[in-house]
Amino acid sequence: MSQTFDYDLLIIGAGVGGHGAALHAVNCGLKTAIVEAADMGGTCVNRGCIPSKALLAASGRVRELRNAHHLKALGIQVSGVEFEREGIAAHANNLVSKIRGDLTNSLKRLGVDIIQGRGKVAGTQKVSVATSTGEKTFTAKDIIISSGSIPWVPPGIEVDGKTVFTSDDAIKLETLPEWIAIIGSGYIGLEFSDVYTALGCEVTMIEALDQLMPGFDRDIAKLAERVLIAPRDIETKVSTLASKVTPGSPVVIELSDAKTKEVIDVIEVDACLVATGRIPDTKDLGLEAVGVETDRRGFIPVNDQMAVLSGGEVVPHLWAIGDATGKMMLAHAASAQGVVAVENMCGRDRTVDYHSIPAAAFTHPEISFVGMTETAAKELGAAEGFEVGAVRSYFKGNSKAIAEGESDGIAKVIYRKDTGVVLGAHIMGLHASDLIHEASQAIAGRQSVNNLAYVVHAHPTLSEVLDEAYKRALTV
Repeated sequence: MSQTFDYDLLIIGAGVGGHGAALHAVNCGLKTAIVEAADMGGTCVNRGCIPSKALLAASGRVRELRNAHHLKALGIQVSGVEFEREGIAAHANNLVSKIRGDLTNSLKRLGVDIIQGRGKVAGTQKVSVATSTGEKTFTAKDIIISSGSIPWVPPGIEVDGKTVFTSDDAIKLETLPEWIAIIGSGYIGLEFSDVYTALGCEVTMIEALDQLMPGFDRDIAKLAERVLIAPRDIETKVSTLASKVTPGSPVVIELSDAKTKEVIDVIEVDACLVATGRIPDTKDLGLEAVGVETDRRGFIPVNDQMAVLSGGEVVPHLWAIGDATGKMMLAHAASAQGVVAVENMCGRDRTVDYHSIPAAAFTHPEISFVGMTETAAKELGAAEGFEVGAVRSYFKGNSKAIAEGESDGIAKVIYRKDTGVVLGAHIMGLHASDLIHEASQAIAGRQSVNNLAYVVHAHPTLSEVLDEAYKRALTV
């Protein structure tokens, strides 16, 4: 390290992305500091992935133990299943505290300086931090911005954090409303509908687009509607805007036609969860000090190496990762980007293979995917001149799934017909979030179904749903 800098690397934001970058930087011999204005761990640890999975785990057990038909088929009888809302909420909170502590301790053990305060770029290779004792300025050879994201609340919706709230408040599980509206049918909306219905709440799901789960492969979305929505206490409204939401008791929601914008109904519910996605938290980062402008949505422009751009040109020694870039708003993608940024600042050219990064919704059963949907693959095929194949296998034919009494599910593999190279995979079923990684590795290695069909899988295991799909690709 040059003696003219306080640090080799200073990271603004201690979420999963910033944490991953810091760990890799230390491994690369860089003197590193990380700045955090709020809780260590960012959105994922404190308000997202971790607490929501704790709620899903607990509520999923309640749903399973109350499913008398399922248990009877296994020769089990359970009666009088009770739960405590406070206990489930405490389980999530305790898990957050533990993981946040583990994350903080891992940084301290490696000698990473943790600076508490709001950090912003103060100029080339300079960061100012507003701390409890005043503003301090630090210098660093390289700076990574890992400022994350915040929930997006559409116009017309008033949030009070009690009766109308985002996922940031929902994970606290302070109440279990008899009737709750969920605006949005993406990952967040699906997962919380799973939690609320398992714990006895009635749900109305409001989706502005003309179909539920618009970002999912259509085969998966259709099955999800049949398994995750139709049999549960969930009413759905598509092509519908929650044009005005007023907190209170009751919460008043004005519904409008998504195309005409005309008011079509007014409903009164006990609570409303706004699950309409997230936007980058990139305000007041001092980017103007180095001539950087965010795009119209607030994302920081970066190249494939995660270097920040200004007018299409690289800004020396400034990098950005995670939700702030909008490349792929997933915690593990942010961590991968952090590693790539560090590699490039150390002179080793590396990029992120977004195509092979998986995603999952931890509903019961789970949904996961990696790579392209069939629609996107066919569009690419039309543009580049190749045909696309798609094969499906089903959990109802999988011995392990049948033994578990969890045979609702599908695995879909999308591939090039000429080379057999896997373009995408989509799974809904038991442990889908774990199974997807086999397909992720196949995409990362540009592997072909022609070879994958001969890879041996243990029997009986859930992984055989992918094995079956690969084999089917050889026969179509």
